[in-house]
Amino acid sequence: MNQRKIYFYGSLLIAILSALLLLTSQNNKEAFTALTKIALRDVGNKLLLANGDSTSLILPVKKIEQSKYQLTFEKELIIHPDSLVSIVEKSFKKANLSPLYQIEVKQCQDSEVSYSYQKSNALIQDIIPCSGRIIPKKCYSIEVQFLNVKTNTTQYYWIGLLIVSLISSFVFFPKKKKTKQLDSTNERFIPLGKFQFYPEESKLLLSSNEISLSKKEVELLTLFVENPNKIIKREELSKKVWEDHGVFVGRSLDTYISKLRKKLNGDESIKLTNVHGIGYVLEVKET
Repeated sequence: MNQRKIYFYGSLLIAILSALLLLTSQNNKEAFTALTKIALRDVGNKLLLANGDSTSLILPVKKIEQSKYQLTFEKELIIHPDSLVSIVEKSFKKANLSPLYQIEVKQCQDSEVSYSYQKSNALIQDIIPCSGRIIPKKCYSIEVQFLNVKTNTTQYYWIGLLIVSLISSFVFFPKKKKTKQLDSTNERFIPLGKFQFYPEESKLLLSSNEISLSKKEVELLTLFVENPNKIIKREELSKKVWEDHGVFVGRSLDTYISKLRKKLNGDESIKLTNVHGIGYVLEVKET
């Protein structure tokens, strides 16, 4: 395997691996989003039940930014901060979501933050104000921002690697070797004694001597070569060579046979013979 092929297959392999990793990353992000929406709907349901409301709707959970989601309600509700903290923590834990997040309760009318708190890791104290107070009945939205989800720079790395790998694959794609144009000695020919007969090129080749043939001479010689040492009737020769190409003149066949004889006289092992009253035969002696 040459170096170009090694580069090509190497680049192609890297491109495939990059694509798989990107796909895995995307699937993980989609799974995280789906779980978050389920957990927030569970939060919304428990908050409504705490308000004695089992009929109003929880509106569709929206992803509003990277790792930030919004929960909204059909009707107004009262929010108890202590209850909200507990409900969110339990719902997120059950969905196996990150324990590091920030919650904001916003008023629907002006998006002012009525209440917010932050859950951190064990080394940092949670920030949970307004414990024990009640947030009055209004229209609220609840937004959650996950704090440990960083911008996925690795994803951009794999995207860049995928692009570079694909470009490299095209650059190093194994090129077919250019077929050299065949010269007259390498073209397809029919052996005829010492001659090489090139019907497509309308010529005979004897050693380095090239003998040109007319179209009719090629057609006649082809018939003889296909039927060596066999008598071909004049009528058959005339019909196949002249009948479909115009009016046949009586002595045309004899004239072309005579021309062929002269062009073939360079090899004594082949002879174009007249069979009186019948036709002609190409005699080819075995060597």
